[in-house]
Amino acid sequence: MKMNGIIRTLLVGGVCLASVACSSKKAAEPAEVAVEVKPKVTTAIVHVQDVDQQSVFTGNVEGSVVNNITPQQARRITRLMVDVGDKVYAGQKVAEMDNAALIQAKAQYENNKANFERSDELYKFGGESKANWEAVKTAYEVSKSTYENMLENTTLVSPISGVVTARNYDNGDMCGGLPIFVVQKINPVKIMINVSESLYSHIKKGMKVDVEFDALPGQSYEAKVSRITPSVDASTRTFPVEIVVANAKEVIKPGMYARIVMNYGTRKNVVVPDVAVVKQLGSGNRYIYVYKQDGTVAYQKVELGRRMNDKYEILSGIADGDEVVTSGHIALKDGIAVDVVNE
Repeated sequence: MKMNGIIRTLLVGGVCLASVACSSKKAAEPAEVAVEVKPKVTTAIVHVQDVDQQSVFTGNVEGSVVNNITPQQARRITRLMVDVGDKVYAGQKVAEMDNAALIQAKAQYENNKANFERSDELYKFGGESKANWEAVKTAYEVSKSTYENMLENTTLVSPISGVVTARNYDNGDMCGGLPIFVVQKINPVKIMINVSESLYSHIKKGMKVDVEFDALPGQSYEAKVSRITPSVDASTRTFPVEIVVANAKEVIKPGMYARIVMNYGTRKNVVVPDVAVVKQLGSGNRYIYVYKQDGTVAYQKVELGRRMNDKYEILSGIADGDEVVTSGHIALKDGIAVDVVNE
């Protein structure tokens, strides 16, 4: 029994010594060292440039003069003489109205005219009192005015030369609240736009602008500012501006959609590639990562100006000569060290 206890003791001791030896061996092995991997980025050095200051506005074409042709009182239409798309000249007859009231007005006018002529002859020789002469004269003048007005509103003419752009009735209709025809002068045409009040001091009457039309692709027309409203709309913070475009060939039609490009000088600002600009999620703020001499990047908030194809004008936040990150943004954060891999 004593021998068995000695053997057991020796076995346990051997196991312990083996465990200690194994632990010592593991402790002697060197630990693995973590290697920091820097995000790889490309950069570009940006500079101040002359930037054309321009804004783009949109609007719809209108005739330079728009005339609504309709009689003063509701009348039945006897005959329409023109249709939509027809060219008309000033003074041209465009519609005839029912003339029953005209015939009555004419008869009254001719009767009062004859009475006045007789009264006037008598008055000259002392055979008519002044009071009676004045009463007859007044009746004559009123009936003459009524007849002339009825004549003018029975045969309708266009007061301007232009194009018929709308017709709201047919022959035999009783005209009501709408004009029978709308005639527009389309040489020149005009476009009304609303301009931000921040540009008020830049817009001048007579300044030239460029206009493009979706319906006339590939063509640009020179136009000019013809009118500036001298007050700002308090609700929109804009003011109306009228643009006039020459239209000798009359290819520009009322209702066309137009884009107006206004240039008002140049300004020196930093210009960056558009790929350098990062939008902050959940806000309208824009940022650019700027590469620093210590190998890190700084997250800089910027104010954007014009977009010019694949570049942005920067109004604030970036300085001339800054080196900005143009790719590799996903792994970046403010102050992180990066590896520049420009070719």
